[in-house]
Amino acid sequence: MPGDLQVIDAEPLDLTGLLKPGDRILIAQGPGEPLALTRLAAAASRSVPGLTFCIGTTISDSLHRCADGTIFESYGKMGSAAQLPPDSVRILPGHYSEYARRFASGSLTADVVMVQLADKADGRPAFLGMGDLFLLDAARHARLVIAEINPATPRSRGTEWPADIPIHIRIRADGLPPSLPSSEPGKTEARIAELTAGLIPDRGVLQFGIGKLPLAITRALRGHRDLGLHTGALTDAVLDLAESGALTNATKEIDRGKSVTSMIMGGPAIWALADDNDDIVLRGTDYTHDPRIISRLSRFTAINSAVEVDLLGQINTELTGGRVVGGIGGQLDFTRGAQLSPAGRSIVVMPATARGGSLSRIMPRVTEVSIPKSDADTVVTEYGIAELRGQSLAERARRMIAVAAPAFREELSREWHDNGRHVYG
Repeated sequence: MPGDLQVIDAEPLDLTGLLKPGDRILIAQGPGEPLALTRLAAAASRSVPGLTFCIGTTISDSLHRCADGTIFESYGKMGSAAQLPPDSVRILPGHYSEYARRFASGSLTADVVMVQLADKADGRPAFLGMGDLFLLDAARHARLVIAEINPATPRSRGTEWPADIPIHIRIRADGLPPSLPSSEPGKTEARIAELTAGLIPDRGVLQFGIGKLPLAITRALRGHRDLGLHTGALTDAVLDLAESGALTNATKEIDRGKSVTSMIMGGPAIWALADDNDDIVLRGTDYTHDPRIISRLSRFTAINSAVEVDLLGQINTELTGGRVVGGIGGQLDFTRGAQLSPAGRSIVVMPATARGGSLSRIMPRVTEVSIPKSDADTVVTEYGIAELRGQSLAERARRMIAVAAPAFREELSREWHDNGRHVYG
């Protein structure tokens, strides 16, 4: 990266002369999104036709202002991307790790890469502080790399920007990075967390996703000892574990003493925790999501949510009400890693109902099979724990009905009796 490249203000920068019709523009996701740049790119889409934005989990609504006809390409519709017009989103079905791997191999390419960095200082390199290291692979082959310099970006270990990848334009950020919204867990989440915490042993190695449930679960784990972390996203939920002393990583067979993640989510508190912290390391998805790597960790416990689960244990993480609201992400990677881990476990946590209790999230059949019944392990709702691994399909149905909301159990039992048991026994 040229050492004397000037950092300019975003306001006078006009991307219309830099972008070309038909360009594919890869944008960092989550808190890594360079907000000033995405606003400029949205404005440029009104003058430069045929742009495709390659996105992931989005927090802001900057790209909602793009011109009609703009295409958004992703491995799912996560975060605010779920609100984009359905006909504008091109979904590439697959795991998040596969999506990243395709950029690394060159089977997916980007003409333009937009990132957010902590700038060079004190003889140190710039840092791609929020992670998503496949952005480096894409940047190495892009025509144009534009970086937004944000002082709030952490200088997290493993995200140093390589000196041999040029950055063509650097602009100043005009505010904080986007922060993942969070809300306080309620009684339902607290009950699910209490049940889940009882399944996790001391010295367990955790992976969990985003939302109220992981926050409730980590609070319930404050009394545990020597927990480890090997996850896809470092969120604010980690703060409780770190402050309580429960998270030490002291007994991990690999990366001992280190929390490992592929990206940082959450808000300013978790960014500050990762800043210049040798105990938190970011790695590529070829490491964090690889079941063969995960299998080297004893007591690996994957904790993830679902839109719905059916009586056979099939999991839907993508569709609700006929709309795409998520993706497979890394959940199947971590599920299979947990299966290979000595004493590992994969837990799906979710409230038993949606829409104020009017809709059961335990269904006779899921709308979409994101994770097949062959990978089912444990499901936890506020009504109990359903251990599915190693059980017959008939026994799975019985256990799933037992953790459904009472108002729906009779209907589910009737559906199984009338249809399911004749097929599956």
